[in-house]
Amino acid sequence: MPVYKEDKSKSVHASTLILLASKLSVSDSFLANKSGSFVHSSFLMKLIVFLVVLPWVAVFARNFSQDFDLTWGSDRVRILNNGELLTLSLDKDSGSAFQSKNEYLFGKISVQLKLVPGYSAGTVTSYYVSTTDAFYAFPAKILTHDMSLFWLQLASQGSTWDEIDFEFLGNLSGDPYTVHTNVITEGKGDREQQFHLWFDPTADFHTYSILWNPHVIIFYVDGTPIREFKNLDSTKVPFPESRAMRIHSSIWNADDWATKGGLIKTDWSKAPFTASFRNISAQACIWASGSGAYPCSSNSWLAKQLDAPSLERLMWVQKHYMIYNYCIDLKRFPQGLPLECAATT
Repeated sequence: MPVYKEDKSKSVHASTLILLASKLSVSDSFLANKSGSFVHSSFLMKLIVFLVVLPWVAVFARNFSQDFDLTWGSDRVRILNNGELLTLSLDKDSGSAFQSKNEYLFGKISVQLKLVPGYSAGTVTSYYVSTTDAFYAFPAKILTHDMSLFWLQLASQGSTWDEIDFEFLGNLSGDPYTVHTNVITEGKGDREQQFHLWFDPTADFHTYSILWNPHVIIFYVDGTPIREFKNLDSTKVPFPESRAMRIHSSIWNADDWATKGGLIKTDWSKAPFTASFRNISAQACIWASGSGAYPCSSNSWLAKQLDAPSLERLMWVQKHYMIYNYCIDLKRFPQGLPLECAATT
């Protein structure tokens, strides 16, 4: 993937947004909706108003020193190579974490991760976006040895938060990581899909991306889609489309559930557990004025959906590497599967 360099601040004039938004043609394949028909022009007008009213800019952010704050365990965080590489570590006493300075509403967030190598049971390496501050959902023991999760999150504020999760569940040496994905809207989650990977995520850096726009959320691994969650405006299924999110990450101990349902515990003799980040990029709409480069309405990701070849790749991954799908778990939902399961993959 390309490395996006940070550009100098540039405000977005309302007339520019209107002009650029008007260039979004309803005949463009990016605007095909979930039924295969084209988006009505009224959607474009709503989008134009939405973009003009909000003080947005888009930004390419990759410098950890400039674009992120350390939220806890700062003595276990190392920022190297002039801010282009960051490592988070966990030991028996504490983990560590950071969060983005900016909040975003829609975007494509990517990071290259190299996960904890060797024996990683009990740890979870995660990458996510959410509307809350870091660790809103965790008890006070998060800073102790009781939990170990490495977590990158885009999060929004409030008790009924929105969140889009990548979580990487550690395992015994030689056993595969489990990629745990979830979408939480208005505080309701229980939308887990889990996968194994087709490579060793500890041997080298790999790119994990979340595309979030008004139509769909898509999870990517090295550019290959593994999951999509559609905006089903015709149903009662909430979709995160009005609250800004931050990017968060942490490493902490989750050995009460992470590996084989909590049967295998963290081996502290193998600590510290360290995960590495580089080339983090936010092609995204900043919620408030700040540094940035281009207006959101001019970017393909704002209206992008999966085309036919991408859908084929997604189905291939789900056929060969998906190990859990809440949408077919009738034992978990005896009163009926969630509404979105009839229309989403």
